[in-house]
Amino acid sequence: MNKNFRGAAILLLTAIIWGFAFVAQSEGMEKIGALTFQASRMLLASLVLLPTSFIIHKMREKSTGKKEKFLDKKTVLVGVACGFFLFGASALQQIGIAHTSVGHAGFLTALYILIVPVLGIFMGKKPSLRIWFCIALAIVGLYLLCMTGEGFSMSSGDVLVTLCAFVFALHIITVDKLAGALDGVKVSFVQMTFAGLVSLVLALIFEAPNVSDIAASWLPIGYAGVLSCGVAYTLQIIGQKYAEPTIASIVMSLESVFAMIGGVLLLSQVPTCYEIAGCVLMFAATVIAQLPERKKE
Repeated sequence: MNKNFRGAAILLLTAIIWGFAFVAQSEGMEKIGALTFQASRMLLASLVLLPTSFIIHKMREKSTGKKEKFLDKKTVLVGVACGFFLFGASALQQIGIAHTSVGHAGFLTALYILIVPVLGIFMGKKPSLRIWFCIALAIVGLYLLCMTGEGFSMSSGDVLVTLCAFVFALHIITVDKLAGALDGVKVSFVQMTFAGLVSLVLALIFEAPNVSDIAASWLPIGYAGVLSCGVAYTLQIIGQKYAEPTIASIVMSLESVFAMIGGVLLLSQVPTCYEIAGCVLMFAATVIAQLPERKKE
């Protein structure tokens, strides 16, 4: 199987999980603050990933017959670096959603598909004309999908979510540069633990976390923690081992499409013709980006 295609398949599953998480994030903040919700879901993800990564570690030791450190220095440092950007991006998104519409948030968050290749130019990775075409196609699709009937104006929430897209782009590049040769589950465990603890400290300072309110929000926290954070961010690290960061960002931007599908299935929201057209354009951009390059003579 082509490496890029394998990575894209893994990242497509990531986008599906993230897309449905928009519903969980919206529901989860009805009773608790943004930082409390973020701390709860990330620490839950950390608790799920700890035994998983330990079991995989022991299985690897058994198969190789060699004793290894559970967490070596490089894994911890890379996990903290990824967790730093993950915390920043998620916090900006979570707080920004409270001050803007879901449509604006979905469109602006996915702008990382443009930011990643632009940053990549400064690192010696120049995207082909076809990839730039796919990026343009995906952005038009995102606009049709997320901005229908709302017009465009920048609120304070929009500014925060735009900053979140930039930090998510840095997270994608950090994963690509540093995590490729490491155990994806262990890196994900460290980044979730770091981001969750930072979120918890800030929640205790700026919010008033209440155990009963957190317990009442168990379902959205459970989905966002176990699947969106624990599973999807681990799949992102694994998927990016095979896919170029620019292609990875295009595939992951499909989370906006699946957010709309989640709204249809879970909230009975009927999509407009513009939203359907946006989905078609985004899927087309993703498919075109996966087509094999023509080799030069």
